[in-house]
Amino acid sequence: MHELPITKSIYQMVLKHAKRGNAERVISVNLEIGALSDLQDEWLQRYFDYLSRGTIADGAKLIIDRVPVAFQCNHCQQSFEVYSLLKDDLSCTQCGSREVTLVSGREYQVKNLEVQ
Repeated sequence: MHELPITKSIYQMVLKHAKRGNAERVISVNLEIGALSDLQDEWLQRYFDYLSRGTIADGAKLIIDRVPVAFQCNHCQQSFEVYSLLKDDLSCTQCGSREVTLVSGREYQVKNLEVQ
């Protein structure tokens, strides 16, 4: 159920930008969501449909791209992607250091809107 407050935030941002651009209707919303996020695509769409009913965003489709998990080495600054935290080694692919910082994989953002 934690999708509802996040979807509400996304919805408010969509309406703000659509109105600012004098849009008559929102067709789709492109989102980027980190692979570590446990946000479920289906629930995001359901809540968006509920919140947008009767507005210019009514019927808009959420198009969700998952952003891979990436870390940066604290020693050599090399960035690298990780595809499974259970399988992959969290050491730097360049120097082997285990001192790394998460740089992507937990975020969510509106990438762009398709409007009329």
